Amino acid sequence: MSTVSTVVGGISFWYAQEGTPAPREPLPGDTSVDVCIVGGGYTGLWTAYYLKKAVPFLNITVLEAKFCGYGASGRNGGWLYNGIAGRDRYAKLHGHDAAVRLQKAMNETVGEVVRTAAEEKIDADIHQGGVLEVAHTPAQLARLKDFHSVEIAFGETDRILRGARETAERVHVTGAVGSTWTPHGARLHPAKLVKGLADAVEALGVTIHESTPVTEIKPKHAVTPYGTVRAPYVLRCTEGFTASLKGQKRTWLPMNSSMIVTEPLPDRIWDAIGWEGRETLGDMAHAYFYAQRTADDRIALGGRGYPYRFGSATDNDGRTQPATVTALRDLMVRLFPVTAGVHVDHAWSGVLGVPRDWCATVTLDRSTGLGYAGGYVGSGVATANLAARTLRDLIQQDSGQAGPTELTALPWVNHKVRRWEPEPFRWLGVHGMYAAYRAADRRETTSPRPGTDPIAKAADRIAGRH
Repeated sequence: MSTVSTVVGGISFWYAQEGTPAPREPLPGDTSVDVCIVGGGYTGLWTAYYLKKAVPFLNITVLEAKFCGYGASGRNGGWLYNGIAGRDRYAKLHGHDAAVRLQKAMNETVGEVVRTAAEEKIDADIHQGGVLEVAHTPAQLARLKDFHSVEIAFGETDRILRGARETAERVHVTGAVGSTWTPHGARLHPAKLVKGLADAVEALGVTIHESTPVTEIKPKHAVTPYGTVRAPYVLRCTEGFTASLKGQKRTWLPMNSSMIVTEPLPDRIWDAIGWEGRETLGDMAHAYFYAQRTADDRIALGGRGYPYRFGSATDNDGRTQPATVTALRDLMVRLFPVTAGVHVDHAWSGVLGVPRDWCATVTLDRSTGLGYAGGYVGSGVATANLAARTLRDLIQQDSGQAGPTELTALPWVNHKVRRWEPEPFRWLGVHGMYAAYRAADRRETTSPRPGTDPIAKAADRIAGRH
């Protein structure tokens, strides 16, 4: 397929459709506030929102390098769902019940985002159709059934397992032999959510400075080219762009994910595909995809593409490689052959934050006032909201305005993780890992055996995912 007429980059389709926001003023010089939040994505904005609602007299400033939602918050696949990175590890470290509490909090977070968006009159094309994950091979089906059982064991008793025929009645994915569905998920328009949230935060009295890159965070200081913000609490909410900060190059790895979106599809194609429930859609491959049916009847589909740039570099305004665009389109056609002739309107990339142990975390150091949240490994649309409410509670507890809460007792709070290896080892490791996953997927496609391919198991162990 030629990508000549496909827009590539331009941040994301979501912004091409919605328009980039009017620029906010950069930091005018040195200043002092009560709380300084570095990063104007979901985590930073939700944190500002909940802190200001809880303690209206707080003077809060958000510093954003580009504009609010420039990073993953404005480029993601629009999956608001209850997945959280690291839950199984937290179960091993803190016990099953602690991990169940974390999962319950995530389940409730989906409804919290939907409720708050409605309350703030943020029209983000939210449709709560749940999450459908399909299996294509015997090995994937075995993993899907195991996954389904594990989720039920972690308290998701409303999860449903479906066979091939029942799956096809929901979405006709070619070759699907089964699926699992949870109601704890919704489709949304990422840019509409982040733009609405930024407006809501400003309406509460929070100051947002854009075009203000923070170069260094240290106790009670956020340093920028325009001046330094001093605050008792400085919160790092930079996710995949964390490596750009001084001393943070190996903290979280900026993993690339890429997306395509089609032209609006006619009724004849939707009649063949189904998808009337507008569930978010994924699969059980090792190099998995994620997709949604948009409000204007497009297919938006993503996957890993080129997984990592040397030296923890990030892309330029969402640019992605032509080979990745072609691979994602080919994948879409394999899933939905009826889309073979449709046009891909837009393709883009973004980065997500990956800790060395693949565990999302929320931390506040009471001795320095430094805090952070992130490492969502691609599950940040909902997790950022839970992280923000947890940061709110940690700050209120630390400042003596409130005591411990259910959120401050969750097992991901103050979790420590080692740093990533120096280059070239992390580049070799990440590219080797995804080459192994793709090889395992190919082998499983032709294998009648239900077990996970040994190559994938070895990659999981080396990567530290299990």
